[in-house]
Order: sequence, then structure tokens, then C-alpha cells
Amino acid sequence: DSRRALGVSWYQARYLCMLAELHLQRGEAEAGLQVIAEARELATRNLEHMWDAEFERLDGELQWAAGASASHVEAQLRKALARARDQSARSFELRAAHSLARLLREQNRIQEARELLETVYRFFTEGFETPDLRRAKSLLDELGSVGLQAAQ
Repeated sequence: DSRRALGVSWYQARYLCMLAELHLQRGEAEAGLQVIAEARELATRNLEHMWDAEFERLDGELQWAAGASASHVEAQLRKALARARDQSARSFELRAAHSLARLLREQNRIQEARELLETVYRFFTEGFETPDLRRAKSLLDELGSVGLQAAQ
């Protein structure tokens, strides 16, 4: 609000993504969805589209938390994944793939989840200590062990 009052908008969309993520973590899906709507409107007005994939991913995650259908959430997360790929935004692609893999795991589509996340994870050659890559590796490990248990 202080930044808005000053008329500062550069990176405001990113800060709004961070706020939406916080709402997601706190289980406040509706508040998060309102923040994402505001972020999208601001980014559109400022022609700042570098965050579009993250808007789509967070929108999908928040809708999932709000109880939207799995098919609707999956479509939203696939849209985020496609947007990240179109923009060659590997970090956002990893986040979208992680979110989608989690959803697929919940639907017991283990092999599909693992293949999706592995495909994106393999692009990275460094930064394995970052939170996003650690989360992806952890999920891949889980999907691997779940897949092995299902096969036995």
C-alpha cells in the first residue's frame, strides 16, 4: 500500500506474488486470489509480463486450496507450465511442474508426475541448494519411492 501511495509500480507485481504465496501458505485462498487478480491487472497496465507464468501457477494453487475441481486446477497449472516454456523461464517452469506434479500425485498419476518433473529438473546444472530445486528433488525422491511401492 505504501508503494502504491508513492506511485511506485516497478516490481510491484512480484511483491504481490509474494503476498499471494503467503496467503496460500496461511490457507487464505480467497484473499490470495484477490491479490493475484490485482497483480495481473497491474502487470497488464504496466506491460510487465515477466511474471505471467507465476500468476498462472499461483492462481492454480490458490484455486486448488479453495476447492476447485482437479481438472480445472490441472488446466490452470498446465497453462502456467506452457507460459513459462514460451518465455524460456526455467525457474517458473520448475515451479509450475512441481505444482502440477503434486496435483498428479494426489490423483495417483505417479509415473506421469515423476516424468513431468524429471524432464524440467534435468535442465538444471547448478543451484541445487536453492529452495525450488530442493523441493523438486524431494518430490522426485518421494515419487520414485511411491512408484516403487506401487510396483511391488
